[in-house]
Amino acid sequence: MKHSIRRQFALIFIGVMAGVLVSCWLLNTFFLENYYISRKTKVLLNAYDTIRQTVNSDIYNTMEFPQEFAGKLTDVCSVNNITAFVMDSNSRMKYAYTEDEIELTLRLGAYLFGRFFDADKIIRQGENFLIQQVRVGEDEYLEMFGKLSSGISFIMRARVESIRESVKDASRFQIYVGMTAAFVGGIIIWFVARKITEPVLELNSISEKMVHLDFEARYEGHTHNEIDLLGKNINKLSASLERSISELKTANNELMKDIEKKEQIDEMRKEFLANVSHELKTPIALIQGYAEGLAEGINDDPESRSYYCEVIMDEAAKMNNMVKKLLTLNQLEFGNDMASMERFDVTVLVKNYIQSAGILTKQNEIQVCVEDYPSIYVWADEYKTEEVFMNYFSNAVHHCGGEKKIIVSLEQRETKVRVGVFNTGEPIPEEAIPHLWEKFYKVDKARTREYGGSGVGLSIVKAIMESMNQAYGVENYSNGVLFWFELEKCEESI
Repeated sequence: MKHSIRRQFALIFIGVMAGVLVSCWLLNTFFLENYYISRKTKVLLNAYDTIRQTVNSDIYNTMEFPQEFAGKLTDVCSVNNITAFVMDSNSRMKYAYTEDEIELTLRLGAYLFGRFFDADKIIRQGENFLIQQVRVGEDEYLEMFGKLSSGISFIMRARVESIRESVKDASRFQIYVGMTAAFVGGIIIWFVARKITEPVLELNSISEKMVHLDFEARYEGHTHNEIDLLGKNINKLSASLERSISELKTANNELMKDIEKKEQIDEMRKEFLANVSHELKTPIALIQGYAEGLAEGINDDPESRSYYCEVIMDEAAKMNNMVKKLLTLNQLEFGNDMASMERFDVTVLVKNYIQSAGILTKQNEIQVCVEDYPSIYVWADEYKTEEVFMNYFSNAVHHCGGEKKIIVSLEQRETKVRVGVFNTGEPIPEEAIPHLWEKFYKVDKARTREYGGSGVGLSIVKAIMESMNQAYGVENYSNGVLFWFELEKCEESI
């Protein structure tokens, strides 16, 4: 192939090695001599620093100075192969480390009196010194001379050997260059190898996800080699498997839904028939008994007949109310009665209902407490919201005890308004709370029957709130029970 991995790897490796060799040759050709001179210059500067620091120390004018000075400078000169000559302001020798003391004395004197010998090149010049490259006879030196502020003058030499003869320095330089080239080459090879192995690792990750039926990942390489071809085929395989599994899952999901729906419908039908039969049995029996009593004329006096008729009408009204609620619940659960979302003032809705229920609360000697809330606008179905509040409020009235208080609250949150109806009295048993929203469930059946409850009201609340996708719930307190529901608050409401 045109972009074969083996060819790419070979070309890259050859290119790197050639680059390293060329770089080494260029460095040796253009920088080795400068490096050699620079190292010799550094040796002279170290010796100069030793002289300057010792002369500027506290022992300069003491008896210990000659010995201290000679010791430090001798160490530097012997290690670095430097010849040196130092004299004081009275032209007396202070130190000499050379076999040709007379020559250095004459050259230093000449420099101090302004006579300079021909120099091949001035290497560096400072405030108190000058370093130059000079030739003396057949030998070449780096020569440094100068005069310190204390009057001390000096001259030092470091012999500059031929580049060819300086095998040690050249070898050291080659080691530095070789290590640098190897390091750079290693980094390049590492990045190149990673570039080549990345597609392989990507394909490995994709295949691992395919094992767990995750077909989202796709190979995105554009290297145009064997790995790229393999990646494209894996993409095709992944898409084919995903399509096949998706079709199977869709068919299986539809089948499961059909089975679940059928089972749910059968269960709901059985539950509905059982609950309706149970709820209608008592009022039908009462209606039948009192109707038979009227027909047989058990009591002929007008007062008894009136009582019998009231019982029959009351039981019939309860049956009618239950049937209406069941029809409403049925429409909500099957989605036939969609929520109509509109903007309205929930504060007004609550206050109007409390006012209309005033007769009921007075008859039961219940005190209703509600703060003077400002207008709070919400998005919801106004009619269904009133029905939810009506169910909560009527439940509170029927179960109110203790201090006989009902407290209505409107709590504004970030994006919600929580409407709460609290009534004093006995808390709901904890084991009964999860079942409150079930159809026909009654915590206290005798009391529910007493006020004509059907056990459907909270089921209607659940269906309404779920149709509007809003939260609802109940909380027990030591002195009563709080039922609440939430509505979406309008942004412009305060």
